[in-house]
Amino acid sequence: MTKIAVFISGYGSNLQAIIDAWEEGRLPNVEIALVVSNRREAFGVKRAIRHGIPLVYFPLLPYRKADRPRADYDADLATLVKGFGVEWVVLAGWMHLLSNAFIRHFPSRILNLHPALPGTFPGTHAIDRAYEAAQAGTTDHTGVMIHLVPDEAVDAGPVIAQAKVPIRPDDSLETLEARIHEVEHRLLPAAIRDTIPA
Repeated sequence: MTKIAVFISGYGSNLQAIIDAWEEGRLPNVEIALVVSNRREAFGVKRAIRHGIPLVYFPLLPYRKADRPRADYDADLATLVKGFGVEWVVLAGWMHLLSNAFIRHFPSRILNLHPALPGTFPGTHAIDRAYEAAQAGTTDHTGVMIHLVPDEAVDAGPVIAQAKVPIRPDDSLETLEARIHEVEHRLLPAAIRDTIPA
């Protein structure tokens, strides 16, 4: 069984989808060895604690206050994660870009969830930007992708899985977000099952 770490920054609904799949036996190839959050107040922290999963709060701010380079943070994070025997990392709403100081420790073994299709709306606020584009009449859909993170490019690695999500004329931002999250919760555990070796 391969040990994975799940990185979060917020509510953790995708973490919950992974935990549910794991506890229900739908992820027989992995063990969730660690959850990492860069925000102490993230609700996903409570989810990890509730399920008895080891948790590390690892904020960037102390590094910034000490005027230490970002590469130091990423290198220290990689060392910490490897200390738990982790072989794969799943970015499930992690709101930091990882530098090569981290990535090189997990070559082709980092999965990222992004709420848009390949080549569209990279970076933050992807759902908001897709909704705004639909309101402007320039698109009628968005989607979800899971991709590998081989380097520092933003939301641009080899695609493992993707699904299209239509943007309906009567959608609000909230209804679109809800439908995207439903797809994420299905797609991410399936990608973990199908990509990560036992």
